[in-house]
Amino acid sequence: MGTLRSFDQFANAVLESACERVIVGEQYCDIPLGLYVIRGENVVLIGEMDTEREELPPHMIRVSETEIKRAQKVEREASELRGTMRKRMEFLDFD
Repeated sequence: MGTLRSFDQFANAVLESACERVIVGEQYCDIPLGLYVIRGENVVLIGEMDTEREELPPHMIRVSETEIKRAQKVEREASELRGTMRKRMEFLDFD
């Protein structure tokens, strides 16, 4: 998210006051990035945000950057564990 300052015919864009919204479960954090230049080949959609409208469900909890990074680490480790367990169970061939 950020303020669109410039763009060209290739969809390259410059965002001012950009921030990354990280969501893990029911927690979220907006991490400030500052000035950001985005290559057009990475752009899928550009749209205007309605600042008057609440954009997150009411059950979402805003947390600090440290807390969200910790939650991301826990989620990543759990995902890796599930992948490891799945690989170990492949030899059983449940199909």
